[in-house]
Amino acid sequence: MADGELARIRTEFVKKISVPVLKQLLDGLLEDGVLNDGEKDSILEENCSREDKARQLIDTVKKKGNEASRKMISHLQDRDPTLFSQLGLSSSA
Repeated sequence: MADGELARIRTEFVKKISVPVLKQLLDGLLEDGVLNDGEKDSILEENCSREDKARQLIDTVKKKGNEASRKMISHLQDRDPTLFSQLGLSSSA
């Protein structure tokens, strides 16, 4: 299950995600309807550090279930294939 994959990679994702990729993930998830404008703004504005933004993003998406988690993993694969690979993710998650 993709939500389980997000739980598994959380620590490394938080350590390694860059701000530009984080913002691209937010935009993609907003376009897909996984996040709404309020959630996106909350992640960007209420968290000072890159790590806190990443934590809130992954936790928010994980709570939305398997389909939302699968979409986030897919966006990560498209936007940062190197990180996707380093995290040990597969496109079949």
